[in-house]
Amino acid sequence: MKKDKLHIHWYPGHIAKAEKKLKEQLSLVDAVIEVIDARLPLSSSYDNITGLLGEKPRLILLNKADLTNSDELSKFVKILEEKSGYPVLKSDAKNSKDLNVIVKKAVELSEPRIQALMKKGLLRRPARVMVVGMPNVGKSSIINKLTKSSKTKIGAKAGVTRQQQWVRINPQLDLLDTPGIIPMKQEDQQRAKKLAFVNAVSENAYSNEIVAKELLTLLNEKYPETVKEFYKVDNLFLEDIAKSRNWIVSGGNPDIERTAVYLLRDFREGKIGKFILDEI
Repeated sequence: MKKDKLHIHWYPGHIAKAEKKLKEQLSLVDAVIEVIDARLPLSSSYDNITGLLGEKPRLILLNKADLTNSDELSKFVKILEEKSGYPVLKSDAKNSKDLNVIVKKAVELSEPRIQALMKKGLLRRPARVMVVGMPNVGKSSIINKLTKSSKTKIGAKAGVTRQQQWVRINPQLDLLDTPGIIPMKQEDQQRAKKLAFVNAVSENAYSNEIVAKELLTLLNEKYPETVKEFYKVDNLFLEDIAKSRNWIVSGGNPDIERTAVYLLRDFREGKIGKFILDEI
């Protein structure tokens, strides 16, 4: 029987439009917070991030760190810091313990540009930053975490497009509250597949059954015992999981679609275990 093949596609026009919007916003800020899904510390970062951001200072947040193994994630922190030359922090949008550290780093990264402006005779102002990242890596959650203590909108600024809205985080930091969206070109289907696993791709772009099968294949390579224990099965196939859960349709056949949906949900919510799908 011919095996179904997964292919995920984005439209180039969407990419060009998003990149144009990002570059317009980039001129308004001193630094950028790039949000990455900690389960995909390499695959959920935009390939051409340096080309897009230029020399703009960047703080990298490995968000959803609570869904990963902390020790394993620490190895990726070092790799990303060496590769980018910028600070990398683990983050969990549900937890605000790291809030002060994030704000402090963002302000520090903004300081060189502020100093340069002051040398030109301008008065000191708060740092200005914006948040960028792939779809569904948690940009909105990070923005909500940063702004929850202050909802003060400060509106248009001199020399800044009026449509742009700003939020004062504290006297030292202003946040551009429209998140920059960085899509990814789809030539690398291995990476696109991983993004589908974590729901960073529209569900209209793929079949749940095919993606679930691909996810099971990867989990079987990296974390087989953990997954088998969770589903109480000896073999990691959708059919086995369906039978274990007694998800049966007419004729006594396993309900593959239902099983695929639940598998993807269980993985995305961290119910199966704490996983990192990229390799060092």
